[in-house]
Amino acid sequence: MPDLFHDSSLIPASFEAWFETRGWMIHPHQVAMVEADRDGRSALLVAPTGTGKTMAGFLPSLIELSAPDAEDSLHTIYISPLKALAVDIERNLAIPIREMGLDIRAETRTGDTPQAKRKRQRENPPQVLMTTPESLEMMLTWPDAATIFKGVRRVVLDELHALAGNKRGDLLSLSLSRLRRLAPGMRVVGLSATVANPDALRGWLNPDVEQVAVIRASAGIEPEISVLTRDAELPWSGHSASWAVEDIFRLIESNRTTLVFVNTRAQAEILFQSLWRINDSNLPIGIHHGSLSTEQRRKVENHMAKGALRSVVATASLDLGIDWADIDLVIQVGAPKGTARLLQRIGRSGHRYDLISRAVLVPANRFEVFECHAAIADIR
Repeated sequence: MPDLFHDSSLIPASFEAWFETRGWMIHPHQVAMVEADRDGRSALLVAPTGTGKTMAGFLPSLIELSAPDAEDSLHTIYISPLKALAVDIERNLAIPIREMGLDIRAETRTGDTPQAKRKRQRENPPQVLMTTPESLEMMLTWPDAATIFKGVRRVVLDELHALAGNKRGDLLSLSLSRLRRLAPGMRVVGLSATVANPDALRGWLNPDVEQVAVIRASAGIEPEISVLTRDAELPWSGHSASWAVEDIFRLIESNRTTLVFVNTRAQAEILFQSLWRINDSNLPIGIHHGSLSTEQRRKVENHMAKGALRSVVATASLDLGIDWADIDLVIQVGAPKGTARLLQRIGRSGHRYDLISRAVLVPANRFEVFECHAAIADIR
């Protein structure tokens, strides 16, 4: 790929300067996303976790909206499979907007958004709206939807692999078709770390597949993955991994920040309580899953973002994209149930291009040892 980093027609000097102040470099795949947008094409970006793919998805919109003549209307819609991810992206997007002094309004709209805020957003939509497939579907039923969405220039679909190929994805594809009717010039950007066959998704982003650029980021550093086993105590059955609670706690103690993934909400509650029973050091350990109240989940997310927690026990509610750059270790308790899911979870650790992701797999029984080793072999 040609060196495009200093092409002022692609990346404004103010953006380059901001990247430098953060100690980051603009990666080739981020420039390629801007180039695809300049050429009027949609794009599918396949990039490992921690390589700045979310910024790459927003970069064309931020550049366009930073222009003095940018319209104060709904311009970009970001769609996430998870409410927590949409909120996290709003928090992280606010950083470049604030630090570069950009006059851009970016807000979240999900099922947790207060009614007063929803009413205001309908009357005066933000320029960047972060939402979920279900919320978008509801908004498209408004009588004034044609007026609100006619100026949309870009849709960013994050964690595309979690949306395509299932019922939620089918409903979202209908919403995208409706949006194309309301905003004919709209371009769609897909972001994912784990798409096995990117070409198969091009038509999902745009019926004219030739108008969809497939952009691949270079692979990051190979992750360090190990399996925790103890022959004398590893049970033949069960899914609680109670045999390993003390080992898990020692791993939490020996790392600055640890994210512990389990496969069900019941497992999360059991492990969380088991860890606190032996937590004589009173380490701040939180829990996060979909059955908790919105306030509880937001409190944990904010504390984790601030580095106030040593560990969080979580389910799939934190699988996707939550950008906590200071996670030292990921622990997967129980069989990973798929290589793609495991890669996504491992990528929460060392969430930067130049850092190594570290993970420990904790099988709940002897049979899951085989599943863990098979998943590691598939990754390598």
